[in-house]
Amino acid sequence: MTAGRASRTVAALAVSAALLFGFQVAKASYLPFLPNVEIVSLLVMLFTLTFRRKVLFIIYTFVLLEGIYYGFGMWWVTYLYVWTILAAVTWLCRAFDSPLLMAAVSGIFGLLFGALDAIPYLAIDGITLAITRWISGLPYDFIHCVANFAICLVLWTPLHRTLSRCVTLLKI
Repeated sequence: MTAGRASRTVAALAVSAALLFGFQVAKASYLPFLPNVEIVSLLVMLFTLTFRRKVLFIIYTFVLLEGIYYGFGMWWVTYLYVWTILAAVTWLCRAFDSPLLMAAVSGIFGLLFGALDAIPYLAIDGITLAITRWISGLPYDFIHCVANFAICLVLWTPLHRTLSRCVTLLKI
């Protein structure tokens, strides 16, 4: 890899992480009345297919920025693995490259987010409180599921095409 290509790649990864963080903060600041409606899941999936294993740099930069901005609570521990799980599942489904399949993956991820979030609480609170936490969040998980599915279904093709063109133009 040439120095110019490496520089462009690092810049693209940094901008991608900044986009994730910026969209997350903007959503929380300006649309707090829409719980669990977000674009981060879709972007993580698109960045996974575009940058392959380099997506981990994007994910962990995003998670670090989130921790610095919001504080390092128990939710932050969840962020350390949930986005990586989404990236791994997306990577496993890459051969199909279907907007409907990717929307289903995104929706299922939204539905399972609460269960994945409850994992660290097993060690702290025990199974009863972890399950109680998960069950109490199910209405939000359903919203997350429907929103992720709809956003991904509508935006997958245009964003995937645009991101692919950008990578081609930048010769990354």
